[in-house]
Amino acid sequence: MTRVVVVGDLMTDTVARAAYPLAKGSDTPAAVTSHGGGSGANVAAWLALEGAEVAFVGRRGSDIAGRNRDMELMGSGVDARLVMDSERPTGTCVVLVTHKGDRTMLSDPGANSALLPEDIERCKDLFTQGVHFHLSGYSLINEGSRKAAIHALDLARQAQMSVSVDGASSSPLKRMGAEPFLEWTQGARLLVVNAAEAEVLTGRDNPEAAAKVLTAWYPQVVIKNGAEGSLWYTNGRPDAVTVAADPVEKIVDGTGAGDAFIAGFLPPWLDGKPPAEALASGNRLAAQALQHLGARPSLDVLDNPIH
Repeated sequence: MTRVVVVGDLMTDTVARAAYPLAKGSDTPAAVTSHGGGSGANVAAWLALEGAEVAFVGRRGSDIAGRNRDMELMGSGVDARLVMDSERPTGTCVVLVTHKGDRTMLSDPGANSALLPEDIERCKDLFTQGVHFHLSGYSLINEGSRKAAIHALDLARQAQMSVSVDGASSSPLKRMGAEPFLEWTQGARLLVVNAAEAEVLTGRDNPEAAAKVLTAWYPQVVIKNGAEGSLWYTNGRPDAVTVAADPVEKIVDGTGAGDAFIAGFLPPWLDGKPPAEALASGNRLAAQALQHLGARPSLDVLDNPIH
């Protein structure tokens, strides 16, 4: 069984899905719902759906939202190691989804911004050889949790764990700058980014060219390219391995699709399966995420997983 430790962000997503094109300065009918979110927590939940043994380390508020997020993760089969913050609320993200499925996010990290190295130390038992470590890029981008994220990376290296990192989101990554991110994460075995994040890190708008540049820092690079599918590249190969995206009849909500991709990709990749097989698994789970509201597996999917 694949064993993974995820360190990252935990959020409550308030999703407003517009029924029509947004009427700027006026009202637009929408379906408004709340769901568990946070990139790191999403990856953990989708990994559990895939049958992985997964632990998630993060921070939540002492509010009802935090308790609900905690219970959701445990209910999905995740070993949730959440530190309770008595001063800050659980992180919240307002997700605006257009009638076409495009999304814009407004984030308040809340308790996520207070994740401490001591919180990671309390979970030191999870950092053992033979277990994979995945770090959500949001924990590095957020200045408040950065020391904890770097400490987690150090612990993983000391334990000789395989390490993967994702790029979080292009806009905050651009505000922070490419050089610090590349420096802090150098030594990770795998980087997973989307095309926009890859461009921020390399200045290349061609995903394959960006992947080749990124292998100067990471042995293997995966780039998610939306409707175009995904690609994998490593030094020593003349070309990238590319796999087309799974067809999706109707995009309901793109929130969490990239996190689902990571969860689909990691188990076969860690099992040594061909890159094309791992990419196809990631594409499959991303397509599944696109077809329902919210960033986590829906309850009916948890009851009836599709493989």
